Amino acid sequence: MGDTKMPEDNVIYIGTKPMMSYVMAVVTQINSGSDEVVIKARGRAIARAVDTAEVTRAKFVPGMEVKDIKIGTEQISGDEGYKANVSSIEITLATKA
Repeated sequence: MGDTKMPEDNVIYIGTKPMMSYVMAVVTQINSGSDEVVIKARGRAIARAVDTAEVTRAKFVPGMEVKDIKIGTEQISGDEGYKANVSSIEITLATKA
């Protein structure tokens, strides 16, 4: 989605697990020394990604801020050859310096 190259271990991909699983993944990344975490989601998982970022920022890591938000559309191919547009979001959280 972006031009900047970031180590993939700082990226949390949001899927169908409960939101708190992703919150704990973000908190674990921060506690392991990362000062920046990227949350990525597509389609219906976008709402869960936003909730994950807000709960992490408000309740678990008070010194964290939203550094950047990127939104876009990705084109995916279906089984029968059709193409569908899917919205995507990339939320970058960083500890306040």
